[in-house]
Amino acid sequence: MRDLDKSLLEIVRQNEQRCEQEIEEIKRGVRAGNITPDTSLIRFSDEALDEQKHSIRIADEKVALAIQAYDLVDSHIQQLDQYLKRSDEELRRERENAAAAAAAATPSSSPDGITKSGKPSEGGGRGRKKTRLATAAAAAAIATEVAAAAANPTGMELDLPVDPNEPTYCLCNQVSYGEMVACDNPDCKIEWFHFGCVGLKEQPKGKWYCSDCAALKNRRKGR
Repeated sequence: MRDLDKSLLEIVRQNEQRCEQEIEEIKRGVRAGNITPDTSLIRFSDEALDEQKHSIRIADEKVALAIQAYDLVDSHIQQLDQYLKRSDEELRRERENAAAAAAAATPSSSPDGITKSGKPSEGGGRGRKKTRLATAAAAAAIATEVAAAAANPTGMELDLPVDPNEPTYCLCNQVSYGEMVACDNPDCKIEWFHFGCVGLKEQPKGKWYCSDCAALKNRRKGR
């Protein structure tokens, strides 16, 4: 299309120059009396007419190319619509499977001895692990999130089914999933946090405090 445009503009420029030159020659001929001032007898040269016809042919080629490009884009849009429809169907099935898995899981249990309140059980003690993996229900939620991420590459939030009886943790108030870290403040209101929500990529060394407990600890030191 760009090459045709360039060629057309060049031919139009040449044709305009040729026509202006021929018009001046006709005017000089009329003034000199060599040409009869009868407009029916005055015409451009064959070269000028050929250039105009060539310009029309190039313009027709541009129109045909534009139609072809439009049809190609329309075909790709239809293919994309079909792909999105299949993706919606797959996502719906994943949600149904996740809901079934969450319903089959025991809602009262928590990972690694964690009770519904998010606190470690008596068996956990001070020797609780810094990290832990999700329960069967949380694992099902992870699988759902992974499948949703694959079907939703744009990163849009999806309303995934969550067991209402599943305890929630962290600043995001979501269920347990992936690796989590426990705040070493025994009076921490939240206690367990997802790595991603607190900016961790690996297990912290030594004691670790959440932002609220760390700020509280610093205030106490300042007194």
